[in-house]
Amino acid sequence: MCGRYYVDDETAREIEKLIQQMEKKQRQDSRRAVEKIIAGDICPGKKAPVLSGKNGAMCCAWQHWGFPGFQGKQLIFNARSESALEKPLFRESILHRRIAIPATCFYEWNPRREKNTFRRRDASVLFMAGICRQYEDGERFVILTTAANASMEPVHDRMPLILEQEEIVAWMLDHARTETILHKIPCLLERQADYEQMSLF
Repeated sequence: MCGRYYVDDETAREIEKLIQQMEKKQRQDSRRAVEKIIAGDICPGKKAPVLSGKNGAMCCAWQHWGFPGFQGKQLIFNARSESALEKPLFRESILHRRIAIPATCFYEWNPRREKNTFRRRDASVLFMAGICRQYEDGERFVILTTAANASMEPVHDRMPLILEQEEIVAWMLDHARTETILHKIPCLLERQADYEQMSLF
């Protein structure tokens, strides 16, 4: 489950640096600029930067978070990685429109509605696996979730599918690795909560 995450200026700089590195490797012209990210929380329905692969190269695009719900109901903003290929709403996107969503951290609430913040302990940016679809108002994305690992289990039984930096290009462009990444166990994260001392895993 992931219903809110945070981005800041450092995240924007890291995205730009990563794109430039990838373009250099792919011998692409590295002049693409990342639109200015205003630090703050990203909630479903809001526009956010995502990394996508087009024509064999990585680029940054702005998309709305959430697919329109059925019969006008609330947005669908997560998809289970284990079953996404079986769902008509997600299957085509899993096969052809995979993206990575950069964040500084994400939030989750425990059953007592107490807020927990999760971030990588080894990097300033984490990348969540996602998929996107084209709608009348533009491209929209959802975040893929998976079973919670040990760092997430005290709070919730689901968590975003976290990509390692070296997996980002493979996730977006290498169809042969899609199923393997869909079933991977995410790295352990650092958890911080206002109601208790920081927990390190």
